[in-house]
Amino acid sequence: MGYRFSDLTTACQDDWRAYIEHPFVCGLGDATLDERAFRHYLQQDYLFLIHFARAYALAGYKSRTLEDLRQAHEGLRAILDVELDLHVGYCREWGISEADLAALPEARATLAYTRYVLDTGHRGDLLDLHVALAPCLVGYGEIANWLNAQSFTVRGDANPYDAWIAMYESDDFQAAMHAELEWLDTRLAEVTPRRFAELCSVFRDATRLEIDFWQMGLELAS
Repeated sequence: MGYRFSDLTTACQDDWRAYIEHPFVCGLGDATLDERAFRHYLQQDYLFLIHFARAYALAGYKSRTLEDLRQAHEGLRAILDVELDLHVGYCREWGISEADLAALPEARATLAYTRYVLDTGHRGDLLDLHVALAPCLVGYGEIANWLNAQSFTVRGDANPYDAWIAMYESDDFQAAMHAELEWLDTRLAEVTPRRFAELCSVFRDATRLEIDFWQMGLELAS
């Protein structure tokens, strides 16, 4: 029997739970997150998404089959046509214009994470790149679902971050997440134990960098 994405999260369980259940995430759910921390995160996430769009473009370049090329296209489309559009509109609601976003300097956590993903894609194969991307695409969908399962989560007008949760629980984003999971499960089923150990290292590093990204928001770090 081959591996699945769930085997990656099990192998990196402590880091994965620390990411999914980070204090920043909990603050989004129970509406206690400092608005300054959220605005800082929101602005850096715009820069983050641009680099992740570049990573999916790289995935297209590294694709050897039409199926893989279509999957890369769907990931790129999910960021450019769904997530970035929603993100820019959401930033506007918080008084942050697209011109403001474009002029932002990247925080160190943004630089570290996005360049790690791009470097992984350049030096590794297509599966390496998708595994490095997974904590973002799969993780955000899982975070929205996890928040909705928590008794402390506040929904509606009482939570200023309700639209953020709604963005990642949306049908479009959840469909993109499940398509990525299906792609990963198919490819992971074919790898050897040695190769799986290599992919665990990539996944663990990317997850830790996601944790650092949340922490960057909490600490207003530059």
